[in-house]
Amino acid sequence: MTESSTAAPASSASATDRERTVREIAAIGAVAVIRMQDPRAAVRTVDALHMGGISAVEVTMTIPGALGVIEELARRADEGLLVGVGSVLDTETARRAVEAGARYVVSPVFKEAVVAEAHRLGVAAMPGAFTPTEILTAHEAGADVVKVFPSEALGPAFFKGVLAPMPFLKLMPTGGVTPENAGEWIRAGAVAVGVGSALMDPKLIAAGDFGALTERARRLALSVVEARQAMAAR
Repeated sequence: MTESSTAAPASSASATDRERTVREIAAIGAVAVIRMQDPRAAVRTVDALHMGGISAVEVTMTIPGALGVIEELARRADEGLLVGVGSVLDTETARRAVEAGARYVVSPVFKEAVVAEAHRLGVAAMPGAFTPTEILTAHEAGADVVKVFPSEALGPAFFKGVLAPMPFLKLMPTGGVTPENAGEWIRAGAVAVGVGSALMDPKLIAAGDFGALTERARRLALSVVEARQAMAAR
């Protein structure tokens, strides 16, 4: 039996939940990609970013004890945190993360079985893709958002080129996105941006300067808002 053969069609209720998650991510405009070795620092980092207006976080499975971090953060959903899991490469990891409280499943690659499992579990799937063909294939397999990765190799002009003939796609660049250039990606058509090391400098975290992370989050949120305001004024 293959991984994909165990997946059941998503119910209309779960599809509505997925749509709500995507709307919330789009409203925030950015997902913080949390990747570090200290799980306690990861929680403190999320707190700092949340204070700065970036409340959607992707807790990567490369963090030691990542499922515990997800479970702890998911308990605070009523505070406005939107917690997902990242670096997912198989259906079992997706299942365990959703059981811990993840509301969306992010992967650096496209695996149809992972998308199907996320939908079976009632959460949004955000697989990675790189080429226009991979992006469309992921979309046709049901991806709620396609994570374009690594986007630093492509640039915002790539988004404009892909979206011109396929404006129905929901794309999120990850890799090379900073608080300073996030607006360029939004103006190019990204539904949101994924930001990792440019938002969470390891030196700041090691020094315990979480206030600086909050300020970076504020700059990122402002960059997204200003880009959308400029688009609306056209």
